[in-house]
Amino acid sequence: VSTQSTGSFKLLSIQLHYLTNLSYQLDLYLSMSLTARGISRIYNNARVSKLCQPLICQNPLFSVRPSSSFARGIFLGEFREEEVFPYPSVLNEDQKETISMMMDAAKTFMEETNDAALNDTNEQIPEEQLDEMRALGMYGLMVPEEYSGLALTNTMYARFCEATGGYDLGLGIHTGAHQSIGYKGILLYGNEAQKEKYLPPLATGEIFACFCLTEPSSGSDASSIKTRAELNEAGTHYILNGAKIWISNGGIAEIFTVFAQTPTKCKKTGEIKDKISAFIVERSFGGVNHGPPEKKMGIKCSNTAEVYFDNVPIPAENLLGEEGEGFKVAMNILNNGRFGMGACLTGTMKMLIAKATDHANSRKQFVSNLREYEGIQQKIARMNLLCYANESMAYMLCGNMDRGAPEYQLEAAISKIFASQAAWDVCDETIQILGGAGYMKDVGIERWMRDLRIFRIFEGTNDILKLFVALNGVQEVGKKLTANGVAAMLDLAQKRVLGIGPVKAKVHADLASSAKNLSEDIAQFNLAVSRQVMKHKKKIIGQQILLNRIGDIAILLQSMAAVISRANAAADKGDTSEIALARAWCSDSHLRIDQFLREMNSAEVTSADQSIVEIGKRALDAGGYAVESPIGC
Repeated sequence: VSTQSTGSFKLLSIQLHYLTNLSYQLDLYLSMSLTARGISRIYNNARVSKLCQPLICQNPLFSVRPSSSFARGIFLGEFREEEVFPYPSVLNEDQKETISMMMDAAKTFMEETNDAALNDTNEQIPEEQLDEMRALGMYGLMVPEEYSGLALTNTMYARFCEATGGYDLGLGIHTGAHQSIGYKGILLYGNEAQKEKYLPPLATGEIFACFCLTEPSSGSDASSIKTRAELNEAGTHYILNGAKIWISNGGIAEIFTVFAQTPTKCKKTGEIKDKISAFIVERSFGGVNHGPPEKKMGIKCSNTAEVYFDNVPIPAENLLGEEGEGFKVAMNILNNGRFGMGACLTGTMKMLIAKATDHANSRKQFVSNLREYEGIQQKIARMNLLCYANESMAYMLCGNMDRGAPEYQLEAAISKIFASQAAWDVCDETIQILGGAGYMKDVGIERWMRDLRIFRIFEGTNDILKLFVALNGVQEVGKKLTANGVAAMLDLAQKRVLGIGPVKAKVHADLASSAKNLSEDIAQFNLAVSRQVMKHKKKIIGQQILLNRIGDIAILLQSMAAVISRANAAADKGDTSEIALARAWCSDSHLRIDQFLREMNSAEVTSADQSIVEIGKRALDAGGYAVESPIGC
């Protein structure tokens, strides 16, 4: 797996709220280089308006509600409490019973049938295990019942992902590549005939699907893909030619969601231009071939391969969505599928924490058990806090999706960044606590570290996603400054800092100080970002170190809101045990935010940042480490 990602998760997904007049970061891709030119492209593509429409979960328990993103609001100094209070409670008793039974069945399968270590060694999943997964309904979790699926809500799906995340991430990638993106386009954009034909065999696992976008020549610009599909003279078939790389399930799929350039007539001008269209392609059409399985660092049991299309005849009725609208289809497929990662890695972290605590409780060094040492206690506490914050954000995200939130792309990006980094940190500390045993293959933690490494790369690298979050917020601030005037906006920001009142939501007394810190931090954040936008103006898009700090603060603010809301909801039910976790997390986050804000406003830090940049440039010019040996030879 290169740093550009596995194919199935290549494209950074973006979804736009239909009430806005913006289209943010439409060509943000996983492999985009972190250059000023690349970031400029991220920023300037906001010109394309309303390309990606929101995808609303149709949960019968909730009606679609008007909403504004909490994460977007913090950049404007707005504490949008209605987006985080109360903590989402979206499952009825029947749904809770259903998902509990499914998790019990999945646990039995994972512990008694699936052998993750053997799958990793053999780099494949045995057919008998696939059969049992089919019997459990694991290939059609969110497909409506009329198409042979289980019709789970987003929250139910996330809970199931958590259950599997503690056993075998490679297996999870196999099923996710199939249903989260492989045939998700049919579920979201397919017409009735397409759904009736394809969804039942896909939902039952009779056949597998994959998502085909990435190509050898396409980097940061989707329009650069070379795969083409041209309608024949009779108008009956598109003829597809091209190649795709790093496609999860590419070697075992029978159904391919393929994106290709098509000559498309512009509705406004009548001009013919190449635009991306999406197609449902069957292997049985002929001309579809694949390469050998890729050799990867981790998630080895999941199939990843190149896929080739040679004069493949696609029936015209297999166009997915409208001709020329394939980019929108791709964006929404990926954005709709990202939310499960936070829950999945919650399961991973819980498993790792259990192994670390078991070792600390039983291992004796220097007369005492490891558990008696403050250093170990600190590590275990930090691991628990990371898991708690991640779990809180993950289920707030999918809960709000189930409640009908029309805008959640920033929250999904934040959840992905946080979950992938937190899981890596927890795994690293688990190995450290286990010491030499953690390094041994037979103990099994090394497999988790190999598997986890990809999560900070695919579905949008954390580097790019953090810039995505920061630039969205910066753009919001810039628009406000332009519309309302600089003096008025800065005055308002300063008044917010000076006139911070109590949180309107009813918060437990022991969480009041945490909620107050959050409110103050949001106001200070808005003032700091506004000043930076005024200082750098459009050139801020090239200030990546600054933007990273802005992104880090946004992530911490989102996490604080999630844990306060969750702990408060638990306290309302009489369980105050979570308050200590929420207070500790918010206290630490508040201090880190204060440090980031100080760095943003420090000329000394800015100078140090520039020195670091210059060192990097010199090393790049030299082709590597540019210092002579201290011993002179």
